[in-house]
Amino acid sequence: MTRVVVLLGGRSSEREVSLVSGQGCAGALREEGFDVVELDPSVGDFPAALQAAKPDVVFNALHGRFGEDGTVQGLLELLRIPYTHSGVLASALAMHKQRTKDIYARAGVPIVNSIVVDRKAAAAAHLMEPPYVVKPVCEGSSVGVFIVRKGDNRPPEELASAQWADSGLWMVEEFVPGRELTVAVMGTQALAVTEITTSLEFYDYQAKYAAGGSRHILPAPIPDLAAAEAMKLAEMAHAALGCRGVSRTDFRYDDSNGKHRLVALETNTQPGMTPTSLVPEQAALKGISYRALCRWIVEDASCDR
Repeated sequence: MTRVVVLLGGRSSEREVSLVSGQGCAGALREEGFDVVELDPSVGDFPAALQAAKPDVVFNALHGRFGEDGTVQGLLELLRIPYTHSGVLASALAMHKQRTKDIYARAGVPIVNSIVVDRKAAAAAHLMEPPYVVKPVCEGSSVGVFIVRKGDNRPPEELASAQWADSGLWMVEEFVPGRELTVAVMGTQALAVTEITTSLEFYDYQAKYAAGGSRHILPAPIPDLAAAEAMKLAEMAHAALGCRGVSRTDFRYDDSNGKHRLVALETNTQPGMTPTSLVPEQAALKGISYRALCRWIVEDASCDR
């Protein structure tokens, strides 16, 4: 019987989300007949515990820093243990929002204007004409995102004391009005396009994970040509970054006043994997059950990428 160690929890700001994802995947894999061990890297001597568990495969359900930024992937490469999702380089690139956009631009994936600055500079004055977005350059799940609106006299006061980005580097990015879209890629094929709506100010951490914070519309009610373009661009982003397994790329789609503007924001190399998360929802639309999706991810695991 294949032994799968599911990594969950961790030390990032997305710990609670990772626990839910990991527990869901662990349960599904047990139902699929795997011998499953759940392991939280933040508890005890992680490398020793991992080796003691003797995994055939590691299912990486960690989110955020130390889990999807290439750190744990490097350890698994050193230990020669096959693991799920993207490898060291793709994980590190995708975790850094500006590096991601540099790769997008070279691959022909449309992006918005942005600059990376010290947090104090971002908090001191407008660095581009509002509206714009300010966010940590190396965080996920919309942690620490601020929207500066047209007419605001200065950046929000909370930005000056924000502690999410240890490096102190933040991205100041053009705000694109319109709709929030996301596309999952499984292997090399895009699955579907989901539109995400929220009654909150924008699709932030609370909107993503609080009960009733957001609504997923699948398939997205957009023109067929726009959906096809979003799926093609998600596949391009996945390939350009060197992702493997499952990824999910987020877009803004501005169709106001006859416009047709689709821009990529970021690629998540380890998307949420609760049974009601975006990727499992898109897989289900294609006839792939949650259990089958988890099995496929395990069977796709490897090293050396």
